[in-house]
Amino acid sequence: MPIYQTPRDEIKFLLHDLLPARDVAALPGYAEATPEAMLDIIEAAGQLCEEVLFPINQSGDKEGCTFHNGHVKTPTGFKEAYDVFCQGGWTALACDPAYGGQGLPLLVNFVIDELVSSANLSFGIYPGLSHGAYNALHTHASDELKKIYLPHLVTGQWSGTMCLTEPHCGTDLGLIRTKAEPQHDGSYKISGTKIFISSGEHDLTENIIHLVLAKLPDAPTGTKGISLFVVPKFVPNTDGTLGEKNGVTCGSIEHKMGIKASATCVMNFDGAQGWLVGRPHGGMKAMFTMMNEARLAVALQGLGLAEVSYQNARAYARDRLQGRSLTGAKYPEKAADPLIVHPDVRKNLLTMKSMIEGARAMAYWIGMEQDISLKHADESRKKQAEDLVALMTPVLKSYLTDLGSEVSNIGMQIYGGHGYIHEWGMEQYVRDARICQIYEGANGIQALDLVGRKMAEDFGRLARQFFHPVSQYIIDNQHNKNVQEFLPALMSAFAKLQNAALTIGTRGFANPDEAGAAAADFLKMMALVAMGWWWLRMMDVAQKKLLQNDGNKIFYEGKVHTGRFYMTKIMPQVNALNLAIMSGAKPVMAMPEEAF
Repeated sequence: MPIYQTPRDEIKFLLHDLLPARDVAALPGYAEATPEAMLDIIEAAGQLCEEVLFPINQSGDKEGCTFHNGHVKTPTGFKEAYDVFCQGGWTALACDPAYGGQGLPLLVNFVIDELVSSANLSFGIYPGLSHGAYNALHTHASDELKKIYLPHLVTGQWSGTMCLTEPHCGTDLGLIRTKAEPQHDGSYKISGTKIFISSGEHDLTENIIHLVLAKLPDAPTGTKGISLFVVPKFVPNTDGTLGEKNGVTCGSIEHKMGIKASATCVMNFDGAQGWLVGRPHGGMKAMFTMMNEARLAVALQGLGLAEVSYQNARAYARDRLQGRSLTGAKYPEKAADPLIVHPDVRKNLLTMKSMIEGARAMAYWIGMEQDISLKHADESRKKQAEDLVALMTPVLKSYLTDLGSEVSNIGMQIYGGHGYIHEWGMEQYVRDARICQIYEGANGIQALDLVGRKMAEDFGRLARQFFHPVSQYIIDNQHNKNVQEFLPALMSAFAKLQNAALTIGTRGFANPDEAGAAAADFLKMMALVAMGWWWLRMMDVAQKKLLQNDGNKIFYEGKVHTGRFYMTKIMPQVNALNLAIMSGAKPVMAMPEEAF
Protein backbone atom coordinates (compact mmCIF):
# COMPACT_ATOMS: atom_id res chain seq x y z
CA MET A 1 0.00 0.00 0.00
CA PRO A 2 1.28 3.51 -0.81
CA ILE A 3 1.98 6.13 1.86
CA TYR A 4 1.72 9.91 2.07
CA GLN A 5 2.68 12.51 4.66
CA THR A 6 2.49 16.27 4.33
CA PRO A 7 6.04 17.60 3.73
CA ARG A 8 5.78 19.81 6.80
CA ASP A 9 9.47 20.61 7.25
CA GLU A 10 9.80 21.59 3.60
CA ILE A 11 6.80 23.90 3.71
CA LYS A 12 7.91 25.50 6.96
CA PHE A 13 11.39 26.06 5.55
CA LEU A 14 10.00 27.85 2.51
CA LEU A 15 7.35 29.98 4.23
CA HIS A 16 9.22 30.73 7.43
CA ASP A 17 12.91 30.76 6.51
CA LEU A 18 13.34 31.32 2.77
CA LEU A 19 10.51 33.34 1.22
CA PRO A 20 9.56 36.74 2.59
CA ALA A 21 6.14 35.24 3.30
CA ARG A 22 5.78 37.60 6.25
CA ASP A 23 5.44 40.37 3.66
CA VAL A 24 2.13 38.81 2.63
CA ALA A 25 0.64 39.77 6.00
CA ALA A 26 1.57 43.38 5.25
CA LEU A 27 -0.69 43.41 2.19
CA PRO A 28 -4.13 45.03 2.59
CA GLY A 29 -6.65 42.56 3.99
CA TYR A 30 -4.04 39.93 4.96
CA ALA A 31 -3.01 41.22 8.38
CA GLU A 32 -3.79 37.90 10.07
CA ALA A 33 -1.99 35.81 7.45
CA THR A 34 1.35 35.58 9.22
CA PRO A 35 3.64 32.66 8.31
CA GLU A 36 2.69 31.05 11.62
CA ALA A 37 -1.03 31.37 10.89
CA MET A 38 -0.54 30.06 7.36
CA LEU A 39 1.37 27.07 8.70
CA ASP A 40 -1.47 26.30 11.14
CA ILE A 41 -4.00 26.31 8.29
CA ILE A 42 -1.71 24.17 6.13
CA GLU A 43 -1.26 21.72 9.00
CA ALA A 44 -5.02 21.27 9.23
CA ALA A 45 -5.22 20.81 5.48
CA GLY A 46 -2.44 18.23 5.67
CA GLN A 47 -4.38 16.22 8.21
CA LEU A 48 -7.44 16.31 5.97
CA CYS A 49 -5.36 15.09 3.03
CA GLU A 50 -3.74 12.29 5.01
CA GLU A 51 -6.84 11.09 6.86
CA VAL A 52 -9.74 11.72 4.45
CA LEU A 53 -8.52 12.14 0.86
CA PHE A 54 -5.51 9.83 0.60
CA PRO A 55 -7.31 6.69 1.90
CA ILE A 56 -9.80 6.84 -1.02
CA ASN A 57 -7.27 7.63 -3.75
CA GLN A 58 -6.32 4.08 -4.74
CA SER A 59 -9.85 2.71 -4.31
CA GLY A 60 -11.22 5.61 -6.34
CA ASP A 61 -8.80 4.78 -9.15
CA LYS A 62 -9.86 1.14 -9.11
CA GLU A 63 -13.62 1.86 -9.01
CA GLY A 64 -13.64 4.96 -11.23
CA CYS A 65 -16.69 6.99 -12.18
CA THR A 66 -19.76 5.28 -13.62
CA PHE A 67 -22.20 6.67 -16.18
CA HIS A 68 -25.87 5.77 -16.57
CA ASN A 69 -28.66 7.64 -18.38
CA GLY A 70 -26.85 10.96 -18.32
CA HIS A 71 -25.87 10.72 -14.65
CA VAL A 72 -22.38 10.22 -13.22
CA LYS A 73 -21.65 8.50 -9.92
CA THR A 74 -18.30 9.21 -8.29
CA PRO A 75 -16.44 6.39 -6.50
CA THR A 76 -17.33 5.19 -3.02
CA GLY A 77 -16.39 7.72 -0.34
CA PHE A 78 -16.00 10.72 -2.64
CA LYS A 79 -19.34 12.33 -1.76
CA GLU A 80 -18.66 11.96 1.96
CA ALA A 81 -15.14 13.33 1.55
CA TYR A 82 -16.44 16.27 -0.47
CA ASP A 83 -18.95 17.10 2.26
CA VAL A 84 -16.17 17.07 4.86
CA PHE A 85 -14.07 19.27 2.56
CA CYS A 86 -16.85 21.84 2.23
CA GLN A 87 -17.82 21.77 5.91
CA GLY A 88 -14.22 22.56 6.78
CA GLY A 89 -14.41 25.73 4.70
CA TRP A 90 -11.69 24.60 2.29
CA THR A 91 -13.64 25.77 -0.77
CA ALA A 92 -13.81 29.30 0.70
CA LEU A 93 -10.17 29.91 1.66
CA ALA A 94 -9.05 32.47 -0.91
CA CYS A 95 -12.51 33.79 -1.77
CA ASP A 96 -13.93 37.27 -1.26
CA PRO A 97 -15.53 37.75 2.19
CA ALA A 98 -18.28 39.75 0.45
CA TYR A 99 -19.54 36.41 -0.90
CA GLY A 100 -18.84 34.30 2.18
CA GLY A 101 -15.15 33.63 1.57
CA GLN A 102 -12.34 33.70 4.12
CA GLY A 103 -10.19 36.18 2.21
CA LEU A 104 -6.94 34.30 2.78
CA PRO A 105 -3.88 34.70 0.51
CA LEU A 106 -3.63 32.79 -2.74
CA LEU A 107 -0.29 31.51 -1.45
CA VAL A 108 -2.18 29.38 1.09
CA ASN A 109 -4.33 27.98 -1.69
CA PHE A 110 -1.16 27.28 -3.69
CA VAL A 111 0.32 25.14 -0.94
CA ILE A 112 -2.93 23.30 -0.27
CA ASP A 113 -3.36 22.58 -3.99
CA GLU A 114 -0.07 20.69 -3.86
CA LEU A 115 -1.12 18.67 -0.80
CA VAL A 116 -4.50 17.73 -2.27
CA SER A 117 -2.83 16.71 -5.55
CA SER A 118 -0.44 14.42 -3.67
CA ALA A 119 -3.22 12.87 -1.63
CA ASN A 120 -5.89 12.47 -4.30
CA LEU A 121 -5.52 14.24 -7.63
CA SER A 122 -8.87 13.05 -8.99
CA PHE A 123 -10.71 14.47 -5.99
CA GLY A 124 -8.87 17.78 -6.15
CA ILE A 125 -10.02 18.44 -9.70
CA TYR A 126 -13.65 18.95 -8.56
CA PRO A 127 -13.13 21.86 -6.10
CA GLY A 128 -10.14 23.11 -8.09
CA LEU A 129 -12.20 23.84 -11.18
CA SER A 130 -14.89 25.42 -9.04
CA HIS A 131 -12.40 27.95 -7.73
CA GLY A 132 -11.38 28.75 -11.28
CA ALA A 133 -15.01 29.36 -12.21
CA TYR A 134 -15.43 31.51 -9.09
CA ASN A 135 -12.40 33.58 -10.07
CA ALA A 136 -13.58 34.14 -13.66
CA LEU A 137 -17.04 35.23 -12.50
CA HIS A 138 -15.63 37.38 -9.71
CA THR A 139 -13.39 39.20 -12.19
CA HIS A 140 -15.68 39.54 -15.21
CA ALA A 141 -19.35 38.91 -14.36
CA SER A 142 -21.99 41.53 -13.64
CA ASP A 143 -22.92 42.22 -10.03
CA GLU A 144 -26.24 40.48 -10.63
CA LEU A 145 -24.56 37.26 -11.77
CA LYS A 146 -22.03 37.45 -8.95
CA LYS A 147 -24.81 37.72 -6.39
CA ILE A 148 -26.52 34.61 -7.77
CA TYR A 149 -23.54 32.32 -8.32
CA LEU A 150 -20.57 33.26 -6.15
CA PRO A 151 -21.98 32.49 -2.67
CA HIS A 152 -22.87 28.94 -3.75
CA LEU A 153 -19.47 28.36 -5.38
CA VAL A 154 -17.76 29.65 -2.25
CA THR A 155 -19.57 27.17 0.01
CA GLY A 156 -19.03 24.32 -2.45
CA GLN A 157 -22.79 23.76 -2.64
CA TRP A 158 -22.44 24.36 -6.39
CA SER A 159 -19.42 23.44 -8.51
CA GLY A 160 -17.98 24.88 -11.71
CA THR A 161 -16.45 23.81 -15.01
CA MET A 162 -14.92 25.44 -18.05
CA CYS A 163 -16.17 24.27 -21.44
CA LEU A 164 -13.73 25.06 -24.25
CA THR A 165 -12.78 22.04 -26.36
CA GLU A 166 -15.03 20.68 -29.12
CA PRO A 167 -14.76 17.44 -31.12
CA HIS A 168 -13.10 19.16 -34.08
CA CYS A 169 -10.84 21.61 -32.21
CA GLY A 170 -8.65 21.64 -29.15
CA THR A 171 -6.09 24.42 -28.80
CA ASP A 172 -7.38 26.32 -31.85
CA LEU A 173 -10.46 27.75 -30.18
CA GLY A 174 -11.13 30.06 -33.10
CA LEU A 175 -12.71 27.03 -34.78
CA ILE A 176 -15.44 26.48 -32.18
CA ARG A 177 -19.00 26.02 -33.48
CA THR A 178 -21.07 26.37 -30.30
CA LYS A 179 -23.69 29.07 -30.89
CA ALA A 180 -25.35 31.62 -28.61
CA GLU A 181 -28.69 33.06 -29.72
CA PRO A 182 -29.89 36.26 -27.96
CA GLN A 183 -33.28 36.08 -26.22
CA HIS A 184 -35.77 38.84 -25.39
CA ASP A 185 -35.15 38.50 -21.65
CA GLY A 186 -31.43 39.20 -21.97
CA SER A 187 -30.37 35.57 -21.75
CA TYR A 188 -29.00 33.41 -24.59
CA LYS A 189 -29.77 29.97 -25.97
CA ILE A 190 -26.55 27.96 -26.08
CA SER A 191 -26.25 25.04 -28.53
CA GLY A 192 -23.23 22.86 -29.21
CA THR A 193 -21.10 20.00 -27.95
CA LYS A 194 -18.04 20.26 -25.72
CA ILE A 195 -15.64 17.40 -24.97
CA PHE A 196 -13.02 16.60 -22.31
CA ILE A 197 -14.99 18.57 -19.71
CA SER A 198 -13.61 17.74 -16.28
CA SER A 199 -16.32 17.58 -13.59
CA GLY A 200 -18.98 18.20 -16.24
CA GLU A 201 -21.39 15.87 -14.45
CA HIS A 202 -21.18 14.24 -11.01
CA ASP A 203 -23.08 13.61 -7.77
CA LEU A 204 -21.07 15.80 -5.39
CA THR A 205 -23.05 19.06 -5.65
CA GLU A 206 -26.65 20.06 -6.21
CA ASN A 207 -25.83 22.29 -9.17
CA ILE A 208 -23.01 22.52 -11.73
CA ILE A 209 -22.14 25.87 -13.31
CA HIS A 210 -20.62 25.67 -16.78
CA LEU A 211 -18.57 28.52 -18.22
CA VAL A 212 -19.01 28.03 -21.95
CA LEU A 213 -17.24 29.58 -24.92
CA ALA A 214 -19.66 30.23 -27.80
CA LYS A 215 -20.18 32.57 -30.74
CA LEU A 216 -22.91 35.16 -31.20
CA PRO A 217 -24.65 35.43 -34.59
CA ASP A 218 -22.66 38.55 -35.52
CA ALA A 219 -19.33 37.17 -34.27
CA PRO A 220 -16.22 37.88 -36.34
CA THR A 221 -14.13 34.86 -37.33
CA GLY A 222 -11.39 33.45 -35.13
CA THR A 223 -10.81 33.99 -31.43
CA LYS A 224 -11.97 37.62 -31.66
CA GLY A 225 -15.50 36.29 -32.14
CA ILE A 226 -15.68 34.23 -28.95
CA SER A 227 -17.93 35.15 -26.03
CA LEU A 228 -18.21 33.59 -22.55
CA PHE A 229 -21.47 32.45 -20.98
CA VAL A 230 -22.48 31.04 -17.62
CA VAL A 231 -24.78 28.06 -18.18
CA PRO A 232 -26.10 26.30 -15.03
CA LYS A 233 -27.28 22.70 -14.89
CA PHE A 234 -30.33 23.96 -12.99
CA VAL A 235 -31.47 27.52 -13.65
CA PRO A 236 -31.48 29.42 -10.32
CA ASN A 237 -34.57 31.23 -9.16
CA THR A 238 -34.28 34.89 -8.23
CA ASP A 239 -33.88 33.93 -4.56
CA GLY A 240 -30.96 31.60 -5.35
CA THR A 241 -32.89 28.36 -4.99
CA LEU A 242 -32.83 25.81 -7.79
CA GLY A 243 -35.33 26.09 -10.59
CA GLU A 244 -35.88 24.04 -13.72
CA LYS A 245 -33.39 21.66 -15.28
CA ASN A 246 -31.52 23.44 -18.07
CA GLY A 247 -30.87 22.06 -21.55
CA VAL A 248 -27.49 20.65 -20.51
CA THR A 249 -26.83 16.91 -20.59
CA CYS A 250 -23.86 14.63 -20.25
CA GLY A 251 -23.62 12.41 -23.32
CA SER A 252 -20.89 10.11 -22.00
CA ILE A 253 -17.72 9.97 -19.89
CA GLU A 254 -14.26 9.13 -21.15
CA HIS A 255 -12.51 5.87 -20.24
CA LYS A 256 -9.08 7.20 -19.45
CA MET A 257 -5.50 6.20 -18.75
CA GLY A 258 -5.54 7.94 -15.35
CA ILE A 259 -7.47 10.28 -13.02
CA LYS A 260 -10.26 7.71 -13.27
CA ALA A 261 -12.17 9.07 -10.28
CA SER A 262 -12.49 12.43 -12.02
CA ALA A 263 -15.39 12.53 -14.48
CA THR A 264 -14.25 13.68 -17.93
CA CYS A 265 -17.44 14.34 -19.87
CA VAL A 266 -18.96 15.00 -23.25
CA MET A 267 -21.44 17.82 -22.61
CA ASN A 268 -24.34 18.62 -24.92
CA PHE A 269 -25.95 22.06 -24.84
CA ASP A 270 -29.36 21.93 -26.54
CA GLY A 271 -30.76 25.44 -26.43
CA ALA A 272 -29.56 25.76 -22.83
CA GLN A 273 -30.24 29.06 -21.13
CA GLY A 274 -27.09 31.05 -20.46
CA TRP A 275 -25.99 34.57 -19.54
CA LEU A 276 -23.15 36.61 -20.99
CA VAL A 277 -20.07 37.07 -18.83
CA GLY A 278 -18.17 40.22 -19.72
CA ARG A 279 -18.43 41.90 -23.10
CA PRO A 280 -19.71 40.34 -26.33
CA HIS A 281 -16.78 38.83 -28.26
CA GLY A 282 -14.60 39.32 -25.17
CA GLY A 283 -14.77 35.72 -24.04
CA MET A 284 -11.12 34.82 -24.47
CA LYS A 285 -9.98 37.51 -22.06
CA ALA A 286 -12.50 36.35 -19.49
CA MET A 287 -11.71 32.67 -20.01
CA PHE A 288 -7.97 33.29 -19.74
CA THR A 289 -8.58 34.41 -16.14
CA MET A 290 -9.76 30.86 -15.44
CA MET A 291 -7.26 29.19 -17.76
CA ASN A 292 -4.22 30.89 -16.25
CA GLU A 293 -5.34 29.92 -12.76
CA ALA A 294 -5.93 26.37 -14.03
CA ARG A 295 -2.45 26.25 -15.55
CA LEU A 296 -0.86 27.13 -12.22
CA ALA A 297 -3.12 24.61 -10.47
CA VAL A 298 -2.03 21.92 -12.95
CA ALA A 299 1.60 22.81 -12.28
CA LEU A 300 0.95 22.06 -8.62
CA GLN A 301 -0.69 18.79 -9.62
CA GLY A 302 2.62 17.80 -11.23
CA LEU A 303 4.51 18.85 -8.11
CA GLY A 304 2.09 16.98 -5.84
CA LEU A 305 2.39 13.74 -7.79
CA ALA A 306 6.17 14.07 -7.85
CA GLU A 307 6.23 14.49 -4.06
CA VAL A 308 4.07 11.45 -3.27
CA SER A 309 6.05 9.35 -5.78
CA TYR A 310 9.30 10.40 -4.11
CA GLN A 311 8.00 9.63 -0.62
CA ASN A 312 7.07 6.10 -1.63
CA ALA A 313 10.27 5.46 -3.58
CA ARG A 314 12.35 6.69 -0.65
CA ALA A 315 10.54 4.40 1.79
CA TYR A 316 10.88 1.41 -0.54
CA ALA A 317 14.59 2.08 -1.12
CA ARG A 318 15.20 2.13 2.62
CA ASP A 319 13.27 -1.09 3.31
CA ARG A 320 13.83 -3.33 0.28
CA LEU A 321 16.85 -5.63 0.73
CA GLN A 322 18.63 -6.26 -2.56
CA GLY A 323 22.29 -7.11 -3.15
CA ARG A 324 25.34 -5.75 -1.38
CA SER A 325 26.99 -2.35 -1.55
CA LEU A 326 29.78 -2.14 -4.15
CA THR A 327 32.18 -1.09 -1.38
CA GLY A 328 31.25 -3.86 1.02
CA ALA A 329 28.25 -4.81 3.13
CA LYS A 330 26.71 -1.84 4.95
CA TYR A 331 24.27 -4.03 6.92
CA PRO A 332 26.20 -7.29 7.46
CA GLU A 333 23.66 -8.47 10.01
CA LYS A 334 21.00 -8.59 7.27
CA ALA A 335 20.64 -10.97 4.35
CA ALA A 336 21.32 -8.08 1.96
CA ASP A 337 21.73 -4.32 1.98
CA PRO A 338 18.76 -2.02 1.30
CA LEU A 339 18.45 -0.52 -2.15
CA ILE A 340 19.47 2.91 -0.92
CA VAL A 341 23.15 1.91 -0.68
CA HIS A 342 23.45 1.52 -4.48
CA PRO A 343 24.77 4.53 -6.45
CA ASP A 344 22.16 4.38 -9.21
CA VAL A 345 19.29 4.24 -6.72
CA ARG A 346 20.77 7.14 -4.74
CA LYS A 347 21.21 9.12 -7.97
CA ASN A 348 17.56 8.53 -8.83
CA LEU A 349 16.37 9.55 -5.37
CA LEU A 350 18.51 12.69 -5.39
CA THR A 351 17.29 13.57 -8.86
CA MET A 352 13.72 13.33 -7.59
CA LYS A 353 14.41 15.21 -4.37
CA SER A 354 16.47 18.03 -5.88
CA MET A 355 14.03 18.71 -8.69
CA ILE A 356 10.99 18.62 -6.39
CA GLU A 357 12.46 20.98 -3.82
CA GLY A 358 13.77 23.41 -6.42
CA ALA A 359 10.41 23.38 -8.21
CA ARG A 360 8.50 23.89 -4.97
CA ALA A 361 10.54 26.98 -4.10
CA MET A 362 9.94 28.38 -7.58
CA ALA A 363 6.20 27.63 -7.38
CA TYR A 364 5.62 29.11 -3.92
CA TRP A 365 7.54 32.22 -4.99
CA ILE A 366 5.05 32.74 -7.81
CA GLY A 367 2.17 32.01 -5.44
CA MET A 368 3.36 34.86 -3.24
CA GLU A 369 3.82 37.14 -6.25
CA GLN A 370 0.20 36.46 -7.21
CA ASP A 371 -0.93 37.97 -3.93
CA ILE A 372 1.37 40.96 -4.43
CA SER A 373 -0.05 41.49 -7.94
CA LEU A 374 -3.54 41.75 -6.47
CA LYS A 375 -3.05 43.47 -3.14
CA HIS A 376 0.11 45.60 -3.01
CA ALA A 377 -0.44 49.28 -2.32
CA ASP A 378 2.31 50.35 -4.73
CA GLU A 379 0.96 50.18 -8.29
CA SER A 380 4.43 49.74 -9.81
CA ARG A 381 5.17 46.79 -7.51
CA LYS A 382 1.78 45.29 -8.38
CA LYS A 383 2.60 45.57 -12.07
CA GLN A 384 6.01 43.97 -11.61
CA ALA A 385 4.42 41.02 -9.83
CA GLU A 386 1.68 40.73 -12.46
CA ASP A 387 4.31 40.64 -15.21
CA LEU A 388 6.38 38.04 -13.37
CA VAL A 389 3.37 35.76 -12.81
CA ALA A 390 2.42 36.07 -16.49
CA LEU A 391 5.98 35.23 -17.57
CA MET A 392 6.37 32.26 -15.26
CA THR A 393 2.92 30.68 -15.70
CA PRO A 394 3.89 28.73 -18.87
CA VAL A 395 7.22 27.78 -17.27
CA LEU A 396 5.55 26.36 -14.18
CA LYS A 397 2.77 24.62 -16.07
CA SER A 398 5.12 22.93 -18.51
CA TYR A 399 8.14 22.16 -16.35
CA LEU A 400 6.32 21.04 -13.20
CA THR A 401 4.04 18.70 -15.13
CA ASP A 402 7.03 17.26 -17.00
CA LEU A 403 8.57 16.87 -13.54
CA GLY A 404 5.52 14.99 -12.25
CA SER A 405 5.71 12.51 -15.10
CA GLU A 406 9.48 12.08 -14.98
CA VAL A 407 9.66 11.68 -11.21
CA SER A 408 6.75 9.23 -11.13
CA ASN A 409 8.52 7.11 -13.71
CA ILE A 410 11.76 7.23 -11.73
CA GLY A 411 9.83 6.16 -8.64
CA MET A 412 8.38 3.19 -10.49
CA GLN A 413 11.90 2.25 -11.64
CA ILE A 414 13.15 2.16 -8.05
CA TYR A 415 10.39 -0.32 -7.22
CA GLY A 416 11.39 -2.56 -10.11
CA GLY A 417 8.71 -5.09 -11.00
CA HIS A 418 6.64 -4.18 -7.93
CA GLY A 419 6.27 -0.67 -9.32
CA TYR A 420 4.34 -2.08 -12.24
CA ILE A 421 1.80 -3.76 -9.95
CA HIS A 422 -1.37 -1.92 -8.95
CA GLU A 423 -1.31 -2.68 -5.22
CA TRP A 424 1.93 -0.72 -4.65
CA GLY A 425 0.36 2.46 -6.04
CA MET A 426 3.26 3.67 -8.18
CA GLU A 427 1.72 2.84 -11.54
CA GLN A 428 -1.29 5.00 -10.68
CA TYR A 429 0.95 8.02 -10.17
CA VAL A 430 2.55 7.42 -13.57
CA ARG A 431 -0.87 7.22 -15.21
CA ASP A 432 -2.32 10.18 -13.34
CA ALA A 433 0.69 12.40 -14.04
CA ARG A 434 0.59 11.91 -17.80
CA ILE A 435 -2.53 14.01 -18.40
CA CYS A 436 -1.02 17.04 -16.66
CA GLN A 437 1.35 17.55 -19.58
CA ILE A 438 -1.61 17.65 -21.97
CA TYR A 439 -4.59 19.46 -20.48
CA GLU A 440 -4.96 23.19 -19.84
CA GLY A 441 -2.72 23.85 -22.84
CA ALA A 442 -0.29 21.12 -23.91
CA ASN A 443 3.28 21.78 -22.86
CA GLY A 444 4.42 22.55 -26.40
CA ILE A 445 1.84 25.34 -26.47
CA GLN A 446 3.18 26.66 -23.16
CA ALA A 447 6.66 26.84 -24.67
CA LEU A 448 5.35 28.76 -27.69
CA ASP A 449 3.51 31.12 -25.34
CA LEU A 450 6.72 31.78 -23.41
CA VAL A 451 8.94 32.34 -26.44
CA GLY A 452 6.48 33.83 -28.89
CA ARG A 453 4.48 36.02 -26.52
CA LYS A 454 5.78 36.48 -23.02
CA MET A 455 9.51 36.98 -23.76
CA ALA A 456 8.77 39.37 -26.63
CA GLU A 457 5.99 41.38 -25.02
CA ASP A 458 6.65 45.12 -24.88
CA PHE A 459 10.34 44.71 -25.77
CA GLY A 460 11.01 42.28 -22.94
CA ARG A 461 9.10 44.03 -20.14
CA LEU A 462 7.91 40.73 -18.64
CA ALA A 463 11.26 39.01 -19.08
CA ARG A 464 13.05 41.72 -17.12
CA GLN A 465 11.11 40.75 -13.99
CA PHE A 466 13.05 37.47 -13.97
CA PHE A 467 16.35 38.33 -15.61
CA HIS A 468 17.07 41.45 -13.57
CA PRO A 469 16.66 39.84 -10.09
CA VAL A 470 18.87 36.87 -11.06
CA SER A 471 21.52 39.21 -12.42
CA GLN A 472 21.38 41.33 -9.27
CA TYR A 473 21.64 38.23 -7.07
CA ILE A 474 24.84 37.18 -8.85
CA ILE A 475 26.33 40.66 -8.34
CA ASP A 476 25.31 40.84 -4.67
CA ASN A 477 26.67 37.40 -3.73
CA GLN A 478 30.14 37.44 -5.31
CA HIS A 479 31.70 37.27 -1.84
CA ASN A 480 29.07 35.16 -0.07
CA LYS A 481 31.02 32.13 1.18
CA ASN A 482 27.85 30.07 1.48
CA VAL A 483 27.27 30.10 -2.28
CA GLN A 484 30.70 30.91 -3.74
CA GLU A 485 31.35 27.29 -4.72
CA PHE A 486 28.32 27.18 -7.00
CA LEU A 487 27.88 30.80 -8.07
CA PRO A 488 30.07 30.28 -11.19
CA ALA A 489 27.71 27.47 -12.30
CA LEU A 490 24.71 29.78 -11.99
CA MET A 491 26.58 32.58 -13.76
CA SER A 492 27.49 30.30 -16.66
CA ALA A 493 23.99 28.88 -17.03
CA PHE A 494 22.41 32.32 -16.76
CA ALA A 495 24.72 33.71 -19.44
CA LYS A 496 23.75 30.87 -21.76
CA LEU A 497 20.07 31.54 -21.06
CA GLN A 498 20.49 35.23 -21.90
CA ASN A 499 22.35 34.40 -25.10
CA ALA A 500 19.72 31.82 -26.06
CA ALA A 501 16.97 34.39 -25.55
CA LEU A 502 18.79 36.87 -27.80
CA THR A 503 19.50 34.22 -30.44
CA ILE A 504 15.92 32.96 -30.54
CA GLY A 505 14.59 36.50 -30.72
CA THR A 506 16.89 37.42 -33.61
CA ARG A 507 16.39 34.24 -35.59
CA GLY A 508 12.69 34.04 -34.82
CA PHE A 509 12.08 37.52 -36.17
CA ALA A 510 13.40 36.40 -39.56
CA ASN A 511 11.88 32.91 -39.45
CA PRO A 512 9.20 32.01 -36.84
CA ASP A 513 10.09 28.31 -37.18
CA GLU A 514 13.39 29.12 -35.48
CA ALA A 515 11.52 30.23 -32.36
CA GLY A 516 9.13 27.29 -32.58
CA ALA A 517 11.91 24.73 -32.88
CA ALA A 518 13.76 26.15 -29.86
CA ALA A 519 10.77 26.92 -27.62
CA ALA A 520 10.56 23.72 -25.53
CA ASP A 521 14.32 23.61 -24.96
CA PHE A 522 14.36 27.26 -23.95
CA LEU A 523 11.51 26.81 -21.47
CA LYS A 524 13.28 23.91 -19.78
CA MET A 525 16.52 25.89 -19.76
CA MET A 526 14.78 28.80 -18.05
CA ALA A 527 13.22 26.49 -15.44
CA LEU A 528 16.58 24.90 -14.66
CA VAL A 529 18.24 28.31 -14.22
CA ALA A 530 15.38 29.55 -12.05
CA MET A 531 15.65 26.49 -9.82
CA GLY A 532 19.43 26.87 -9.68
CA TRP A 533 18.94 30.42 -8.45
CA TRP A 534 16.54 29.23 -5.77
CA TRP A 535 18.83 26.37 -4.81
CA LEU A 536 21.65 28.80 -4.06
CA ARG A 537 19.28 30.79 -1.89
CA MET A 538 18.14 27.64 -0.09
CA MET A 539 21.73 26.49 0.49
CA ASP A 540 22.62 29.92 1.83
CA VAL A 541 19.76 29.88 4.35
CA ALA A 542 20.45 26.27 5.35
CA GLN A 543 24.12 26.97 6.08
CA LYS A 544 23.21 30.01 8.15
CA LYS A 545 20.80 27.83 10.14
CA LEU A 546 23.56 25.28 10.69
CA LEU A 547 25.84 27.99 12.06
CA GLN A 548 23.05 29.09 14.39
CA ASN A 549 22.70 25.49 15.62
CA ASP A 550 19.00 25.78 14.84
CA GLY A 551 18.22 22.23 16.01
CA ASN A 552 17.23 20.55 12.77
CA LYS A 553 20.76 19.65 11.71
CA ILE A 554 19.89 16.66 9.49
CA PHE A 555 17.30 18.68 7.57
CA TYR A 556 19.64 21.60 6.86
CA GLU A 557 22.57 19.36 6.01
CA GLY A 558 20.25 17.51 3.64
CA LYS A 559 19.41 20.82 1.98
CA VAL A 560 23.08 21.55 1.34
CA HIS A 561 23.80 18.06 0.01
CA THR A 562 20.73 18.12 -2.22
CA GLY A 563 21.63 21.56 -3.54
CA ARG A 564 25.14 20.37 -4.35
CA PHE A 565 23.67 17.44 -6.29
CA TYR A 566 21.38 19.76 -8.25
CA MET A 567 24.12 22.22 -9.16
CA THR A 568 26.56 19.52 -10.27
CA LYS A 569 24.30 16.80 -11.72
CA ILE A 570 21.09 18.52 -12.93
CA MET A 571 22.08 22.10 -13.77
CA PRO A 572 24.60 21.00 -16.45
CA GLN A 573 21.62 19.99 -18.60
CA VAL A 574 21.56 23.68 -19.52
CA ASN A 575 24.70 23.11 -21.61
CA ALA A 576 23.08 20.43 -23.77
CA LEU A 577 19.89 22.46 -24.17
CA ASN A 578 21.96 25.45 -25.25
CA LEU A 579 23.74 23.40 -27.91
CA ALA A 580 20.39 22.12 -29.20
CA ILE A 581 19.00 25.66 -29.41
CA MET A 582 22.09 26.93 -31.23
CA SER A 583 21.76 24.19 -33.86
CA GLY A 584 18.72 26.05 -35.17
CA ALA A 585 15.53 24.90 -36.87
CA LYS A 586 17.07 23.21 -39.90
CA PRO A 587 17.45 19.74 -38.31
CA VAL A 588 13.75 19.94 -37.39
CA MET A 589 12.23 21.52 -40.49
CA ALA A 590 14.43 20.41 -43.41
CA MET A 591 13.13 16.85 -43.77
CA PRO A 592 10.31 16.45 -46.32
CA GLU A 593 6.97 15.30 -44.90
CA GLU A 594 7.11 12.20 -47.11
CA ALA A 595 10.28 11.05 -45.35
CA PHE A 596 8.65 10.78 -41.91
